[in-house]
Amino acid sequence: MASNPMQRLAYWAIGTFTVALAAAIYFEWPWLAFLPAVLWMAWMAFARLDILILVLVACVPLSLSLEDLELGGIGLYLPTEPLLAGLLGLFILRIFRGWPVDQRVLHHPFSRLVSISLAWILITSITSSFPLISFKFFVARLWFVVGFLWLLAHFFVHQPAHRHKFIMAYVFPLCIVVVYTVIRHAGFGFEKDAGHWVMKPFFKDHTSYGAVLAMVTPPLFALLFFKRFSPFIKALLAGALAIIVVGLILSYTRAAWVSLAAVAALWGLMRAGFQLKTLLSIGAIVLAFGWIARDTLVIQLERNSQDSSDDLSEHVESISNVSSDASNLERLNRWNAALALFSERPIVGWGAGTYQFVYAPFQRSKDRTIISTNNADGGNAHSEYLGPLAEQGFPGLLWVLGLLGFCLHWGFRLQRVLSEREDRLLAMGVFLGLMTYFVHGVLNNYLDTDKASALFWGFFAVMLALDLKASRPRESKEDVLAST
Repeated sequence: MASNPMQRLAYWAIGTFTVALAAAIYFEWPWLAFLPAVLWMAWMAFARLDILILVLVACVPLSLSLEDLELGGIGLYLPTEPLLAGLLGLFILRIFRGWPVDQRVLHHPFSRLVSISLAWILITSITSSFPLISFKFFVARLWFVVGFLWLLAHFFVHQPAHRHKFIMAYVFPLCIVVVYTVIRHAGFGFEKDAGHWVMKPFFKDHTSYGAVLAMVTPPLFALLFFKRFSPFIKALLAGALAIIVVGLILSYTRAAWVSLAAVAALWGLMRAGFQLKTLLSIGAIVLAFGWIARDTLVIQLERNSQDSSDDLSEHVESISNVSSDASNLERLNRWNAALALFSERPIVGWGAGTYQFVYAPFQRSKDRTIISTNNADGGNAHSEYLGPLAEQGFPGLLWVLGLLGFCLHWGFRLQRVLSEREDRLLAMGVFLGLMTYFVHGVLNNYLDTDKASALFWGFFAVMLALDLKASRPRESKEDVLAST
């Protein structure tokens, strides 16, 4: 029986690719092996973009940085950032056909805030001290926002099940990384120093690793209470949560521990009935009191001489050590340098992504520590607030505070206006997950990485979709289809 034309075409394609692959291996160009995956993803981009984005999210925890692998010295994450670049191109192509995503997503005040911030980053890239670096930062931020905020929000609006699928798509591959890290860490007796790097090559260091583990903990906990899930799915979620918690403890990331403790307290206050305006008033009073009594507080902090340690209780105690702990003192050095940079260029800053290349001359000799450096290899400002302040001027800080304001507003509002229990659970989970990052952001910043950006913008996409649902709870099916 003769084969049909499609079968013959398939045989020819397989044969041709096999020969081409053999030749590519012979000439030491193995990248051709990825061609089928590339073609499949290109087809998915037009046929099932929603599935492709979930595949992209699942790749994020397992992505590798070419720079960390010392391949070409390019700070590119594979395979996520090439995929995000493709999605950005597809987004731009869709603009010429009309609205690339649901108009309500792009017209939302939150999207407008993000668009203004992107425009400001572009402006400060022109005035940057290192324009090429700043333009690269702008492009990376643009494809993070397009892929993980606007496109995800579009599918979260029209396919609500994708909201919790997004979290699970990220968490289960992350568990693979945690198991790998714990097994590797066990080979070094779970020592603190080894805990700083055993998560490589998937994470650059233990701080970004801990920040991501803290972010996924609240929404993962919330999913455990979804009634729609079978006992088997709940067992998988419970196992994943246990793995995440173990990884978080063994990460020795003090900032991540503090962020989870802070959001646990926030959740308790919300459950007790405190309103946002009440908590903001209390926070303002505490900050004012802290400013007035700052000298006394500094004296008390300087009395703590407990350095970071393998002992977990001593490691927690070292969080407030600003007298001898090199990590804490270097963080203060970076913050003071960021403030000095801001005072020099308060409006446009020095350019997005340039802090590590310009801060060295602004270090004061009395602030320098044993780990201080004048090279551009020591990292950034270690603050999601002071970093943008130094790099993008005062508007950069206002943008971060605007994101925090939206997060707090949605976190409290959605608990009141959402009628479905699972929607409220999900809203609370992603809200607390975002708040761990905003708390952690006082001490570190990771939005230039795909690991943190996928969760940060993805959680905001969930809240944006839930906010639209709360605003139009009775929208007809025809209206939904018309806006697709």
